[in-house]
Amino acid sequence: MSQRYRTNAQSRSQLLGPPDYSTPPSSGRSSPLGAAVAGRENPFAPMGQRYADDLESQNDEHLEGLTAKVKILKDITLAIGSEVKDSTIQLSQMNDAFSETSGILAGTFRRMNNMAARQGCRWLWYIVFLIVVFWFFIVVWWFRR
Repeated sequence: MSQRYRTNAQSRSQLLGPPDYSTPPSSGRSSPLGAAVAGRENPFAPMGQRYADDLESQNDEHLEGLTAKVKILKDITLAIGSEVKDSTIQLSQMNDAFSETSGILAGTFRRMNNMAARQGCRWLWYIVFLIVVFWFFIVVWWFRR
């Protein structure tokens, strides 16, 4: 009877064949997926050279995708940079134009005040007269409708 339970490593490997799986790393918990994962009996079985080549080609495809995305981001940032530079140039030109316009308006206002001071108060009466006449025409037009 003791002969029956007694096996050695050589006879066991002859009976069962070489093990086609490797022991998974111990994580302290069991897999919720069970033994069959993705059509394989053991998910931790070595896959061979073809599997490694497939993974390498997938990695290359992902790397090409990431490279394309990085190139797109680089192009976008360069476009943003050139847009900012152009906007800065336009803003400085607008600032110069507003400064020039401010100078022109200040000179015009100064000349108008000088003219008003030379004319005395007559120009004010002319403006009041024009406003009264304009108001009179509006009132007449309103009632004739």
